[in-house]
Amino acid sequence: MGGKKSNRIRERLYKWKSVQTWQLLLLLVPLVFLAATLLRFDHIKMAKLRQAVIDADTVGNQENINSGLKELEDFVFSHVVINVLDDNGNQRIIFGTGPFYLEESYIRAANAAIEEAENTLADDSNPNGNIYEAVRQVCQPLAHQNGWNSHQQEYLDCWTGELAKYPATETLSSAIISANVPSTELFRYEFASPLLAPTAAGGVILICIIILIIILVRLIVWIVLKIALGITEFRDRLAAKSRR
Repeated sequence: MGGKKSNRIRERLYKWKSVQTWQLLLLLVPLVFLAATLLRFDHIKMAKLRQAVIDADTVGNQENINSGLKELEDFVFSHVVINVLDDNGNQRIIFGTGPFYLEESYIRAANAAIEEAENTLADDSNPNGNIYEAVRQVCQPLAHQNGWNSHQQEYLDCWTGELAKYPATETLSSAIISANVPSTELFRYEFASPLLAPTAAGGVILICIIILIIILVRLIVWIVLKIALGITEFRDRLAAKSRR
């Protein structure tokens, strides 16, 4: 009885070995390279779309910025985009664009807020006097000395720093001079991509995953059958000894 059982296990092992695992591995290698190539193409496309948004931001064309952001978002949401993010010297792999900033849009918005504050501060009835004039007397010479223009971050920092030196009053609070400058987070963007998508890259990745699962399952089954065969043969030997 035990001999028949061990023969059945041997037959299963033989059938399992008849399916060549090396053929699956041989197929898997070029598929992995193909997936990597397609992922690279998608990453390059994402980088071009992201750069187009940044270029539009530099020019200041808000319509192109909005359309570029929409095109970038649609592409990333429908493709597998793998990116390497440098986080304070530590590199990690992410799915998506990674964070990027529209710096020029921020500076334009901040300068608009400053201009609005300038109009308010130019009022000589302010209890602190003409604060705008006082700030201008400090920041403009620094701007000429360092080659800043009114759209540069250094000029904005000088302006807000000088404003912070004056005591807060009800008039200043109502004008929201400092707080009127928008947060940089409003100009921060990051789009995440799915782990799999119905694209060429996504399809090849799925095939690679299926092949890997088949190889892993076959390995587990082969090990289980090997163990079962060893146990059966051991029992057969014990049974044979007991009959002697």
